[in-house]
Amino acid sequence: MAHVTFYEKPGCGGNAKQQALLAAAGHTLEVRNLLRWPWTPRTLLAFLEPLPVPEWFNRAAPDIKAGRIVPESLNAGNALALLLAHPLLIRRPLMEVGDTRMVGFDTARVHAWIGLGNEAAIAGKPLSLEGCAAATSGCDAASH
Repeated sequence: MAHVTFYEKPGCGGNAKQQALLAAAGHTLEVRNLLRWPWTPRTLLAFLEPLPVPEWFNRAAPDIKAGRIVPESLNAGNALALLLAHPLLIRRPLMEVGDTRMVGFDTARVHAWIGLGNEAAIAGKPLSLEGCAAATSGCDAASH
């Protein structure tokens, strides 16, 4: 099983469910606060750079939902500066195993990457366990 460094927003129910799924599959977690981590352009880009810029953003963040920030209109440099200044905008979780990183929590992708147990264990789980849509409580839009 893998040792997963898991960057979360403390108190987010979606992140709690993601962690529970990883732990149930036998992975060990080192949980870090995404909002307080001392990100640098290099450390954050190590996660984000493989993705298109719009996929760097947490779609549940109030400024994005309200249309005040439109990720599709940003270039990589502007987007990175915005995310470093306002980590609440970063799509989560960020996960790292060795030198491999992942942004977001798509169950099929995570299962293919490090495994989530047997197929029966993840059957019926939503494909995406990201954001408040994955949570039943403890994570409201205003806290994003």
